Amino acid sequence: MLVVGSGGGVNSTAIQLGRHLGAEVHVVAGGPEKTQRAKELGAALVVDYKADAEWHKPLFTATDRHGYDVIVDNVGRATWKQTLRLAGIGGRIITVGNTSGPLAETDIRFIFTRQLSILGSTMGSHADFAAVLELLAQGALKPLIHCELQLSEGGRGHKILERGEMFGKVVLRPD
Repeated sequence: MLVVGSGGGVNSTAIQLGRHLGAEVHVVAGGPEKTQRAKELGAALVVDYKADAEWHKPLFTATDRHGYDVIVDNVGRATWKQTLRLAGIGGRIITVGNTSGPLAETDIRFIFTRQLSILGSTMGSHADFAAVLELLAQGALKPLIHCELQLSEGGRGHKILERGEMFGKVVLRPD
């Protein structure tokens, strides 16, 4: 399993969930701090895209050039081309965000020659939600909170998100 992006709440949870389900999880992270945090969450391999412009190459090599069965991509435009190339035959790509922009060119040959499934997701079903709540109650998943801010500091929270400084959720509390 590959998780493209590590710092947001969805991807930090995806790393944990993949590990809980028995997957070997590889991660694309941005910077040494996020690389370390992803390793602490159980990632077997973390590639820092800020340190290596060709970050996709060691990931493809790590799969013996077969590609990944499951990829969770929260980044969008900046990683989409590599995400398609990193998916293995019969692979599934879950797109859960577009932090780098919503418009990306798709070489559809990768989709049909590799028989890929692409799923857009903002949230699962009520049953999925209940299952995740149960995993949280059991301690199998840990919610990661980057910071808690007063609602009146919402602008500051947006700046943290825009700069990609967080690892986990930015929580707003009522004033």
